[in-house]
Amino acid sequence: MKKFAILFIALVTAVVISACGNQSSSSKGSDAKKEQITVKHQLDKNGTKVTKNPKKVVVFDFGSLDTLDKLGLDDKVAGLPKQALPNYLSKFKGDKYADVGSLKEPDFEKVADLDPDLIIISGRQSESYKEFSKIAPTIYLGVDTAKYMESFKSDAQTIGKIFDKEDEVKDELATIDNSISDLKKKAEKLNKNGLVIMANDGKISAFGSKSRYGLIHDVFGVTPADKNIKASTHGQSVSYEYISKTNPDYLFVIDRGTAIGETSSTKQVVENDYVKNVNAVKNDHVVYLDSATWYLSGGGLESMTQMIKEVKDGLEK
Repeated sequence: MKKFAILFIALVTAVVISACGNQSSSSKGSDAKKEQITVKHQLDKNGTKVTKNPKKVVVFDFGSLDTLDKLGLDDKVAGLPKQALPNYLSKFKGDKYADVGSLKEPDFEKVADLDPDLIIISGRQSESYKEFSKIAPTIYLGVDTAKYMESFKSDAQTIGKIFDKEDEVKDELATIDNSISDLKKKAEKLNKNGLVIMANDGKISAFGSKSRYGLIHDVFGVTPADKNIKASTHGQSVSYEYISKTNPDYLFVIDRGTAIGETSSTKQVVENDYVKNVNAVKNDHVVYLDSATWYLSGGGLESMTQMIKEVKDGLEK
């Protein structure tokens, strides 16, 4: 009986030691999977530590959202602001994705409840960076319009690095570069100028080089009808007389009202007696851009592809 007790104790001890060993090994394996990288961005020059391949991501930047979708990472998205979501991202209106407020008014409580591994923000949420950072590692991936392509590529590459999709991003960027090259050749061959305007409840803003929509000139190669427009986020306030005097060959129009779900105001801006003799209007070269994509999104792999196509199609009118 005594021998049996000794054998039993020895067996139990061996099982416990083995279990501890397996637990330690499992723990090490789990730690190995939690590799971290440091992401430097506009709101943290020293860098934010981000765990690679995060399982739950809250995204406030629609450009980053469409890049995640393009790379087949939609299952990583836990929440996003669903208000005024562009049509091409309508899949994210589904119940499997949490609604975390609006672009300008995040619901921090809902974000915290999701317990995300990563939060991605851009310009509209930049003032709330510290509050987001208290919830989870937060990175800023907004596009810098003064160096659009550089920042756009950097943002895509950052997402590729975080999710081990670097090769896929490289291929997508190469395709985009080729499309831009073709567009620039077309713009150069046409040798026509263009003016980018945004209509907003009867008011008009013009955008030139280095501005919010300056990529039409700086990247896509359309010559500016006015080289003296001040670069800005909200554009330079202009009048009907200004459009008539500038007399662009092509007029690229963004409708803020449509973008945010309100009444369109483009017709009253473009289809009126003040501008009926403008070259762009007379020759049917008024290009109505997809406002939600340009105003709310942009800067993503999918949106960039759409934006290139829209301008290309417009120049072929």
